[in-house]
Amino acid sequence: MRKQIVAGNWKMNKTFSEAEILITEIADALDEADLKNAEVVLCPPALYLEMTTDVAFESNFKVGAQNIYPEDSGAFTGEISPLMLKELNVSYCIVGHSERRKYFNESHEFLKRKVDSLLKNNISPIFCCGEVLPEREANRHFDVVKNQLEESLFHLPEEEFMKIVVAYEPVWAIGTGVTASKEQAQEMHSFIRGLISSKYDTTTADETTILYGGSCNGKNAAELFSQPDVDGGLIGGASLKAEEFLQIATSF
Repeated sequence: MRKQIVAGNWKMNKTFSEAEILITEIADALDEADLKNAEVVLCPPALYLEMTTDVAFESNFKVGAQNIYPEDSGAFTGEISPLMLKELNVSYCIVGHSERRKYFNESHEFLKRKVDSLLKNNISPIFCCGEVLPEREANRHFDVVKNQLEESLFHLPEEEFMKIVVAYEPVWAIGTGVTASKEQAQEMHSFIRGLISSKYDTTTADETTILYGGSCNGKNAAELFSQPDVDGGLIGGASLKAEEFLQIATSF
């Protein structure tokens, strides 16, 4: 049975003291919550990863990073390597978020290198894919997502692909307050699972966790997560509020 995951992407938010309070609030709430086998992942800014992993060690959640550079070490000023994350017991790392693609011009090939570097260090990539509004309006959303998966993931052998978490994030729904309907989310998640089945096999496809991201919140999470191919969410703004994030995490 594939894993259900709710991952909170804090992006570039919270001061150190604010982050400490939020981590503590979430940890305390999760200790009392019925997660029904769902896994919770917190992805804070890199400055707070050590603090977060320290709390996670005695709490009911995993820790993910938001970004890495795909080398273990070297003259890459300002960057963080997967090897460094490994030493902190970081379990996941987001790869291919639309903001990284847009603002930092990250190419399919560069994302492929990130995926490979993370897997080499036993860190599971949360690989983001999704279309912008003009691509959906032009009915190109399936082609866009297919190309993103083929160019950055489908080089992997089956045993390595099994460590990937896919996150479908329609770019037009990220931070806009507009959410894909449950039917739109299910349609794309089913399409992605079909691509994985065609590339690998049905077993691999059935065991791959596919998350939804894009204005997922406490009000719509249960409806989205009720769809047969939606296995949880990659949560942005709503992950910055402990009470709402807990509501999402318990929406299965």
